[in-house]
Amino acid sequence: MLLIPCPYCGMDRPEIEFRNGGEAHVARPPDPAAIDDAAWTDYLYFRSNPKGLYAERWRHASGCGRFFNVVRDTVSDRTLASYKAGEPRPERFAGTLP
Repeated sequence: MLLIPCPYCGMDRPEIEFRNGGEAHVARPPDPAAIDDAAWTDYLYFRSNPKGLYAERWRHASGCGRFFNVVRDTVSDRTLASYKAGEPRPERFAGTLP
């Protein structure tokens, strides 16, 4: 079972309490009307899918209901860090994440 630490609730909880929100730190285009269809398609549908460290967005659906970010190793499925939405990635992972 995957245990995910919620940075708001302060404890590790089972994965079934959470909903995955996809890749973290994906910036919305500042003016969506000004970009072409190909760029809008890239923003909506294309994400990195690395083997190794990956920053994901999660929601504690059965708990506090808040969104937060998790750094997870996709090979071992181990959670390495969690941090509140809006916070930058932890410094120790700055150069290792896509």
